[in-house]
Amino acid sequence: MKVALYARYSSDNQRDASIEDQLRLCRLHAEKQGWTIIDSYTDRAISGASLLRPGIQELIQDATRGRFTIIVAEAMDRLSRDQEDIAGLFKRMTFAGVRIITLSEGDVTHLHIGLKGTMNALFLKDLAEKVRRGLRGRIEDGKSGGGNSYGYDVVRQFDAKGERIRGDRTINEEEARTVRRIFTDYTRGKSSRTIAMELNRDGVPGPQGRDWGPSTIHGNRERGTGILNNEMYVGRLVWNRLRYLKDPDSGKRVSRLNPESEWVIQEVPELRIVEQDLWDAVKARQAETTFSQPARGNEALSAQRRPRHLFAGLIRCGWCGGGYSMISKDLLGCSTARNKGTCDNRLNIRRDALEASVLSGLRTHLMEPDPKDRQCASRARRLV
Repeated sequence: MKVALYARYSSDNQRDASIEDQLRLCRLHAEKQGWTIIDSYTDRAISGASLLRPGIQELIQDATRGRFTIIVAEAMDRLSRDQEDIAGLFKRMTFAGVRIITLSEGDVTHLHIGLKGTMNALFLKDLAEKVRRGLRGRIEDGKSGGGNSYGYDVVRQFDAKGERIRGDRTINEEEARTVRRIFTDYTRGKSSRTIAMELNRDGVPGPQGRDWGPSTIHGNRERGTGILNNEMYVGRLVWNRLRYLKDPDSGKRVSRLNPESEWVIQEVPELRIVEQDLWDAVKARQAETTFSQPARGNEALSAQRRPRHLFAGLIRCGWCGGGYSMISKDLLGCSTARNKGTCDNRLNIRRDALEASVLSGLRTHLMEPDPKDRQCASRARRLV
């Protein structure tokens, strides 16, 4: 019997050696059964809540090609913790004539899929609730609920037992001056794009050391994102403003705005960077100039955006490596040059001309014989 081994670990308090431990146990089981191991597949530090993992995708492709007839894993939750995904995987493997055997459940059947799949899904939900409960407790103590905002440093300290105390922050004075500069410039009538370009021109590093962009500054007023909307700068810590759901098609997390009644707000005056008058002036200008999504009704924001073109997200600037995006109805240009000012490439290209050129090139080269095949044919003719 030809078998394949699969192992996975997520990033929650596990280590890389966990992969080798799983494979070792699976390998011993296969050898006891007298099976031939064809290959092993792994996913390291990747959550089991989605099948969008390189290792499991390669496993599925090889299974459908008939490389092996049995998949061996430590447990079903190594393959997937999502109820829909594990059921779909089982259905596809059954169609391909491939059995799934785990060290915990044995030969996986429809009963295992129904019961264990439900248990794994409940485990994920329970784990998420416990994490949220712990984070809420930290927020109510005035500590960080995760991540860090521009303008602050994480305080690294330990208690009497030597354990790390998490969630404390202190103001980074250099970054705080940049925050005040952004607020002041905005109240003077400058756009977020102009402010970003001036900061980049002056060599001021942005969040995480990256270049400044307009969206980093203006963000989204309703969602509280962006420098101009971060209430931490006026000594107010807001948590649970957004919730995150996983898109079943792409596997990516998508944010949703929670009702204001569910927000958790904690006053942290020691972390104030911006004076109240300056904050109020920014909010007043935003109310006059910025786009408000609720005012436009309940239609999805994606429905108001331009349609995606054929090569959306695939075109790169030859100067800086940044993306090329639609700058008008028909023209594509370097986004970095226009939004950040750190690239000098101002060349534009018509979308229809680009698409016609690329498609023509693909058509020409794909229809031509391979150069190696032409060379072999030429040598064969000379030998005859």
